[in-house]
Amino acid sequence: MPKRKDGPAVDPLQQPLTALPGVGPKLAGKLASRGLFHVQDLWFHLPRQYEDRTTITPVRALQAGVPAQVEGRVEAVERGFRYRPVLRVALGDEGHGTVVLRFFHFRAAQVAQFQPGARVRAFGTPRPGQHGLEIVHPSYRMLDPMADDALAERLDPVYPAIEGVGPASLRRLIGLALDRLPDASVLELLPPALLASLDLPSLRAALLTVHRPPADADLATLSAGTHPAQRRLAMEELLAHHLSLRRQRLAQQAHAAPALRGRALSRRLQAALPFKLTGAQSRVFEQIRVDLAQPRPMLRLVQGDVGSGKTVVAAMAAMLAVEAGRQAALMAPTELLAEQHLANLWAWLEPLGIRVAWLAGKVTGRARTRVLEEVASGEAQVVVGTHALMQQGVVFHDLALAIVDEQHRFGVHQRLALRDKGAGAGMGPDAIVPHQLVMTATPIPRTLAMAAYADLDVSAIDELPPGRTPVQTIVLSAERRPELVERIRAACAEGRQAYWVCTLIDDSDEVVAQAAQSTFEGLSLQLPELRVGLVHGRMKPAEKQAAMRAFKAGETGLLVATTVIEVGVDVPNASLMIIENAERLGLAQLHQLRGRVGRGSAASNCVLLYQAPLSSLAKQRLETMRQTQDGFVIAEKDLELRGPGELLGTRQTGLAGFRVADLARDADLLPRVQAIGEQLMAEAPDLAGRLVERWVGSAARYAAA
Repeated sequence: MPKRKDGPAVDPLQQPLTALPGVGPKLAGKLASRGLFHVQDLWFHLPRQYEDRTTITPVRALQAGVPAQVEGRVEAVERGFRYRPVLRVALGDEGHGTVVLRFFHFRAAQVAQFQPGARVRAFGTPRPGQHGLEIVHPSYRMLDPMADDALAERLDPVYPAIEGVGPASLRRLIGLALDRLPDASVLELLPPALLASLDLPSLRAALLTVHRPPADADLATLSAGTHPAQRRLAMEELLAHHLSLRRQRLAQQAHAAPALRGRALSRRLQAALPFKLTGAQSRVFEQIRVDLAQPRPMLRLVQGDVGSGKTVVAAMAAMLAVEAGRQAALMAPTELLAEQHLANLWAWLEPLGIRVAWLAGKVTGRARTRVLEEVASGEAQVVVGTHALMQQGVVFHDLALAIVDEQHRFGVHQRLALRDKGAGAGMGPDAIVPHQLVMTATPIPRTLAMAAYADLDVSAIDELPPGRTPVQTIVLSAERRPELVERIRAACAEGRQAYWVCTLIDDSDEVVAQAAQSTFEGLSLQLPELRVGLVHGRMKPAEKQAAMRAFKAGETGLLVATTVIEVGVDVPNASLMIIENAERLGLAQLHQLRGRVGRGSAASNCVLLYQAPLSSLAKQRLETMRQTQDGFVIAEKDLELRGPGELLGTRQTGLAGFRVADLARDADLLPRVQAIGEQLMAEAPDLAGRLVERWVGSAARYAAA
């Protein structure tokens, strides 16, 4: 173990980056901005791809789209200024082939380097240009005609960029850090017996292979992330994230929670409902009821497809809190969804004498003051709202149950912020915290749930209420829009209603609103006999609500809208959904939108309008929508196509930032990860903590929340 000059030994796993030659406070600050504080952090700053500079590819053998290294002499140089600066360098090799190196950003000194006859070695990805293949902004170096410029002996790693730190400097620093890589016995955190059972290399061997792959390493498996060295690192990273969430769960369950054991109110509500609960709803409510009866916090995720009836299950759970003389809160990500919940809860609970309060950003002035007083006094027994519920001025009298809808739109820290509204929450280990019920209408693949929600028990409402009709999905080119206008006319003539959703995506919401506005104006002219409504995110809340109420009441036959109607809109009479530019949306969003129809007994249709040409990815998405309505099948495909970061939302702690692991690719590791995690938590909790610190770092701050 290295020693400081002044005596005490330095833990090689905790050496600061300033211990490396050339790393002063300024550079250390730039590295810290990416979460790199210690030498060991550089060991785990892993390459995102590799470049094969071990061979020279003849220019005539270059293939468009295939990265390669070429070597030749400068034949000609052209510097253009007409529209924007551009530098073109024609490079010819001994095989009489010529490739163009093109630069859009360059300095005068670079231009001076490219003298005719100068030898250049360049690496990049060729693509078709005006005069054959060209490489845009290759990495290159000038060769000394008198020196023997040997080729690289191993594949070159390409690292995620760090602002203010050049690629060459970063490679040098990581090389210096790897030179300090300790023996396997010091580096390994997993117990030897456990390591022996893994058919994977040691951590030290895996790190050296990933950072310094030999020339004969399988570039295809390295690029795909399936090399045994990467699998070893992915396994440990998944394990660290799993442990982080499990520790968070244990930390939360160390608190006390009110035991809610009454049944009378929930039974009264169930008896008063105008429909019968499905078997799945009854099963999930029973799981919740058993959890709430315990004196420790419930942490449960309820997932169910669009229209499966999660809200009524949440309402029955809220009755357990109200019967105990305490409060329940339901938080949704948008006012539209929150107001849908509010309407349902008012209809179900007010007849039972339950006071339901509404708190959102638009509730201001005296109305807001009155609601805050009711919440603080306990007069408001059930509180429905948006992010406004988490604001500092909101004080609950005795919050016993926090319900969060569409969890993936908030993120862990926001869910915990609502939990901290409980009486006494945040006042140390003896604090009494509310139970947590998290709901989502985005079905989560089992593999993703195992990794993303290891801090929650998971329930699924996997049965739709009776009377729901399957929705037929049709995929059409945008050229056939005129046919759809006639289809709308026919459906509305039969007393049905229709949605026309504009999904034009741009950096500005305003563009989407304009697209919806122009579509609204065009359809109003084409269908003069119909009342056409309009809803988009830039309208005032009162205007949006008036348009939605008119549509729900049947006064409007056709509603033109943006994806603001994705969740929280329930109009059983709507039987036709047209989604424009459907190729621009992900599967989860398309599925959510489709779920707005088929909510009644009439046969319903969803038309996915696309603009040609379609990318391969878009074709797969639209074909999946056409083939199935099973939300879980769709979610699995969405995970495969888009990855976990987009599926859950980037604010879900840690998931969007995996360095090696890929939940779709590495799903087979998760059962082993779970088993190892439970073993470590039980037998070596100190090692579990060090693993979390190594891989999750600052994101682990939620572990003790």
